[in-house]
Amino acid sequence: MKHLSLVVNNKNKKKEIFFNKEELKLILNLYARMVSSGEWKDYGLNISKKEVSFNVYQRASEFPAYKITKNFKPKNNNEKYLIKDAQNRIINNSENLEVLIKKIVWKKFKLVN
Repeated sequence: MKHLSLVVNNKNKKKEIFFNKEELKLILNLYARMVSSGEWKDYGLNISKKEVSFNVYQRASEFPAYKITKNFKPKNNNEKYLIKDAQNRIINNSENLEVLIKKIVWKKFKLVN
């Protein structure tokens, strides 16, 4: 009888390609608060190889007002989570999503037409 050997291939480790359960819970709790206050109306998800973003809309037919983004390959640790505005400018960034969401005063971000 031949001896069996166990081969572990760590290179095929499944990469993170979305928000995990805890991250999505934080985002959806924020979304629920903002919808109930009448600030936000709709959301959408954008998934690419570099990042995934939760896009928030004030109306269904316009550009997203905000993007809560998870960067898969950040240059710095504090750029893992980003909040971007409608022009894709970074409002704030952090390495912890919970801290990032809590330190933004969402009510002050009113869009003026």
